Amino acid sequence: MLTAIIIQTLNRQMLAVFALIFLTLGIMRDSSAQVDTFAFDTIEQQQRFRQLSDELRCPMCQNTNLTGSTGGVAEDLRREVYRMIMDGRTNEEIEQFMFDRYGDFIFYRPRLRAETVLLWFGPLFFLIIGAMVAYGISRRAKAVNSASSSFLDADQQARLKELLDSKQ
Repeated sequence: MLTAIIIQTLNRQMLAVFALIFLTLGIMRDSSAQVDTFAFDTIEQQQRFRQLSDELRCPMCQNTNLTGSTGGVAEDLRREVYRMIMDGRTNEEIEQFMFDRYGDFIFYRPRLRAETVLLWFGPLFFLIIGAMVAYGISRRAKAVNSASSSFLDADQQARLKELLDSKQ
């Protein structure tokens, strides 16, 4: 009887250990599943690939570059960038291909064009407008303060004298 209890306890402990091992292996497998391996002919090609992957945004993940994204679209785009680099295309040609396909959204730093002027200079424009509004408010406040602290005219002085005399 005692032997059966000991065996059950050991079985439970062993089951817990195996469950922990399989859970750990599952987490490790998932974290390594997103690594792409590409064979480059030169180090320059590998550096170009990394640069382009860092500068291009994943269309599916919103704010993640191709390097950091685990999405299927990012994997496809990384393969496409690799293929174009191996075909001998320049960075400009690859960027133009991505732009033609996805528009300005694909770039973290969109090109300066008529459609992106507000994107590039909008913050500066709003800062200047805010400074002008703040300056106008401060000028009006100074004008109101100087007008209210000015001397009383003759009628106001006579009225003040009457009020003071009636109090005494």
